[in-house]
Amino acid sequence: MANLKDIQRQIKSVSNTQKTTRAMKLVSTAKLRRAEELARRSRLYSDKLNQVIAEIAGRLKCNTVGGIDSRYFEEVDNAHTVDIIFVTADKGLCGGFNIQTIKAVKKLLKEYKDKDVKVRLSGIGKKGVEFFKYNETELFESVIDLSSKPDKKRSDEFIKTSIEDFNDGKVDAVHIIYNGFKNMMTQELHVNRILPVDTEKFDCEASEAQSMLEIEAQDEEKMLNSLVTKYVEYNMYYALIDSVAAEHSARMQAMDTATNNAKDMVKSLNVEFNKARQAAITTELIEIISGVESMK
Repeated sequence: MANLKDIQRQIKSVSNTQKTTRAMKLVSTAKLRRAEELARRSRLYSDKLNQVIAEIAGRLKCNTVGGIDSRYFEEVDNAHTVDIIFVTADKGLCGGFNIQTIKAVKKLLKEYKDKDVKVRLSGIGKKGVEFFKYNETELFESVIDLSSKPDKKRSDEFIKTSIEDFNDGKVDAVHIIYNGFKNMMTQELHVNRILPVDTEKFDCEASEAQSMLEIEAQDEEKMLNSLVTKYVEYNMYYALIDSVAAEHSARMQAMDTATNNAKDMVKSLNVEFNKARQAAITTELIEIISGVESMK
């Protein structure tokens, strides 16, 4: 049986860990509330932007001979080069939050590799960037201090090259992979192709019936291209916002689980300590009784 001092030392160590994890859980809970509100407001803007694009693109698709004459909506059957952008956290201690994103990236990389398609992999977040660098996977672009503090200007600069190269025909598709916020207890993995924009979801009848805009026909295509640029940029920024909210949610759960495990361990160690102390007392009593008996 373990020494009483060793058990006491373990109890103190686990108790200190429990205090730390409880504090980290409270910090993550406070950060989550702010991040969740920002994600909610950003989602409203994103939905409205998508609605406007869908309306204009739907009208062009249905009313223009040949459909939409824009590189942003052009499907490429045999892609030669694609961009994959992933978002992970800068820190750990958030359960399987980062590894889920990394697994999704590896899966998509393999799919394109099997098709002999060149992939330009770009990463945001220290954990993901370090993982792929450690595994000697070349990164086209990387940044390690943006996922924890989303910034619209830096986000736009990061995605700018992909937009320009897609428009110039150097890239045939752009994907964003990240773990997003669903609710306080759940994160949702997103593997989104943001370019080219999927035209299958555009409904001709809905575009006519729910029209919000009165635009000259010759200006629609020009406006659409401008809106798609903003759409892609905002998708990148929203991925950062959604990811940081999910990160705090995952860390809150991980720290809650760690706190409960530490609590259970302290209980177990206290039982072990009491048993060891009782055994020590019993041994001492036996020795005293044996000594007394030997003196008779």
